[in-house]
Amino acid sequence: MDLFSLIVELIDLRSFSNLWYWIALAVLWSSASHWVLGVPYDMVGRAARLGGQTAQDLQDAVRIQVNRLLYISDVSGFLMTAFAFFVTTSLLMLGFIYGVEFAQAVVLMLLPMNIVALINLRAARILKAPHDDEALRRRLTRTRISIQLVGVLSIFVTGIWGMYQNLTIGVLG
Repeated sequence: MDLFSLIVELIDLRSFSNLWYWIALAVLWSSASHWVLGVPYDMVGRAARLGGQTAQDLQDAVRIQVNRLLYISDVSGFLMTAFAFFVTTSLLMLGFIYGVEFAQAVVLMLLPMNIVALINLRAARILKAPHDDEALRRRLTRTRISIQLVGVLSIFVTGIWGMYQNLTIGVLG
């Protein structure tokens, strides 16, 4: 085996039989469930345990992220939505009409992340009004659970589709 064969093996674009794709998928969903509204979820547990300044830090971090998300949504939400639909539709056509496996893999990562973005935006709109510490922690926990449910469903569908592709095409191409 020469160096070129080794490099081609490492960056193979057959996504569903590539270990790097599954690692990226795990990191994507791990990060999505940890960063709720852009705030690390460990702050919620720490604020519940310690209260005081940590609870105030959580309130401040959420307020900053909520204002940021709502500003971006209000200023460029229409253009971002149009661009997201364009990219998603293009990838869906490339992947599932023309059979490009790499596009299928990207769609199976991108489409659920669009849903996660909507979940976060909905939570930001709800949290725009001031909340007490307990209500804030409860809302962030519900948002995290919703994101995790989308993640579980997405990983399941991606796993099923990946197995189907690997069995249909064959591991060796």
